[in-house]
Amino acid sequence: MKLAVFDCDGTLVDGQADVCWAMERAFTRAALPAPDAAAVRRIVGLSLPAAVRALAPDLAEERIAAVTEFYRSSFRARREEGLLDEPLYDGIAELLTGLHDAGWQLAVATGKSDRGLAACLASHGIADLFVSLQTADRHPSKPHPAMLEAAMFEAGVDRSQAVMIGDTSFDMLMARSARVTAIGVSWGYHTPHELLASGAVQVATSVAMLAQSLEEALP
Repeated sequence: MKLAVFDCDGTLVDGQADVCWAMERAFTRAALPAPDAAAVRRIVGLSLPAAVRALAPDLAEERIAAVTEFYRSSFRARREEGLLDEPLYDGIAELLTGLHDAGWQLAVATGKSDRGLAACLASHGIADLFVSLQTADRHPSKPHPAMLEAAMFEAGVDRSQAVMIGDTSFDMLMARSARVTAIGVSWGYHTPHELLASGAVQVATSVAMLAQSLEEALP
């Protein structure tokens, strides 16, 4: 039994445009200066309150709660209007299908909400490939290991049979906390140097390299 746990934004899909738009709109609606888009990309992967707190560390908790709710409602409206653009990275659909067909169990551990993740996976027709979906709705923010531990529990594997795949140091640190092998990907929001420094055993620069890395991690 082998389990591959994937981050979502920056690993499976490129949703940065919508994340940056929703965060700018949320801060504006709260009468606050909008954060720089580069800063927003840096916090993709954290749960929403933690992300807002990282962008505005001096903000009072009630203001953080307001920005968080503005973000959620803005993002939800954009989805309902059919304006979300969260494309799969090239080759990801084929990778997931290939792993599934080869007997791997697949899971997601993400800072998205349950609703957001379900909609994202359904839109690409890949929801049925996953045995476990862990989100920020039910767990502390990364890098706390709770999401990864829950995915292993639901898949019925131990840490020696699991691999975490992600694009941020939050993912790598979560894997380190859970004592799970971590593999970084270079096409997301943190640099390869940051991923290696945070615990990645290697950083894949292509989907083909990621497939090979997974086979080497759990032969």
